[in-house]
Amino acid sequence: MRITKYILGAVTAASFASGAFAQTEIQWWHAMGGANGERVDRIAADFNASQSDYVVVPSYKGNYTETMTAAVAAFRAGEQPDIVQVFEVGTATMMAAKGAVYPISDLMADAGVEFDQSIYLPAVVSYYQTSDGDLLSMPFNSSTPVLWYNKDAFAKAGIENPPTTWDEVNEDAQKLLDSGMSCGYSFGWQSWVMIENYSAWNDIPMGTEENGFAGLNTRFTFNNEAVANRLQSIADSQESGIFKYGGRRGDSLSLFTSGECGMWMNSSAYYGSMVSQAEFEFGQAMLPLDTDVAEAPQNSIIGGATLWVLRGKPEANYPGVAAFMNYLSGSDVQAWWHQETGYVPITTAASDLSREQGFYDENPGTDTAIAQLSLNTPTANSRGVRFGSFVQIRDIINEEMEALWAGDVTAQEALDTAVERGNALLEKFENANN
Repeated sequence: MRITKYILGAVTAASFASGAFAQTEIQWWHAMGGANGERVDRIAADFNASQSDYVVVPSYKGNYTETMTAAVAAFRAGEQPDIVQVFEVGTATMMAAKGAVYPISDLMADAGVEFDQSIYLPAVVSYYQTSDGDLLSMPFNSSTPVLWYNKDAFAKAGIENPPTTWDEVNEDAQKLLDSGMSCGYSFGWQSWVMIENYSAWNDIPMGTEENGFAGLNTRFTFNNEAVANRLQSIADSQESGIFKYGGRRGDSLSLFTSGECGMWMNSSAYYGSMVSQAEFEFGQAMLPLDTDVAEAPQNSIIGGATLWVLRGKPEANYPGVAAFMNYLSGSDVQAWWHQETGYVPITTAASDLSREQGFYDENPGTDTAIAQLSLNTPTANSRGVRFGSFVQIRDIINEEMEALWAGDVTAQEALDTAVERGNALLEKFENANN
């Protein structure tokens, strides 16, 4: 069981609203539903209680795509929020929204708030920095995919340690099947896990121009032999039950928490779901290395979302926005958020605090995501991805991968088509923003 040693004070709706009429209101649109939505409300309420000049009002606007779409439409109508949560694949699109975004580095400087980027985990902030090192948006709910495994099922199957390579994944999956399980492993967010992070972990490019960081003229290259061979191997293993596909996002979570599959590759941020749903001992391990491609793992890349500040609001709002961003970076807040959700703390201090509080000793494996992100200094292949129209391109990748799982195409055919369709959108994005 988790022992969370830092708990934000509960605040009633009445106290949340009290005094709001005398304060400058800051609108925060987000995509956190359910329990995480409640945690967002508590963070905002605690900030509001800590000072008397501003009141942050969080509003749930649907999933990531819906929230980003709503913010774009609101900006065009002159009704935008001060802060909007945007998932990482929307970064290039937000950067291209000229005049709409107030970069965090500029916001902090203009507000006179001391802002030291060295306190943030390099693997987290580098994804959202310009080539000059300026921070565009504030990391909030950052995560990375890990290998979740059923400790009870492993013990029954005689597996002593979690796998570290893809060969071991397949060997252990077969042992799980032999012990009576119907599925060895599954994964979710398949483009993020099996193309974006697979490429970074094995230090191979997903696209040209440093995966889009070096220019808009980037084109995809993930239809390479390494990715194709790995995906074909996975597709071929479906018949035996070693792999089972369960959906594009987190839909396959139930395959793991129900005990059907013994392993699951997806976000570290499913920690809260594991605690509430899994009726067995579970663990986290690093992603498996493809030893046919690399000799050692490089580093994984982040997912999740950041908070973008939008221009066009009253000038009086922005000092409050800066104060709230500064508050969010506090080690107490970040340690609490990390321990509750499984998202990665964005600062070294928050990670250190969690360790000092004994969280990692009491919950072994919960520092896996941090270790994985920080394993090595990121290369041009492992810094992350910055592709225009990538929200739509991920849908294309999903469509083609699902055709592979259905047996309609080979892995090479699926990847070739995804690259061709994706490159058409990249070219269109490039032409529209040059």
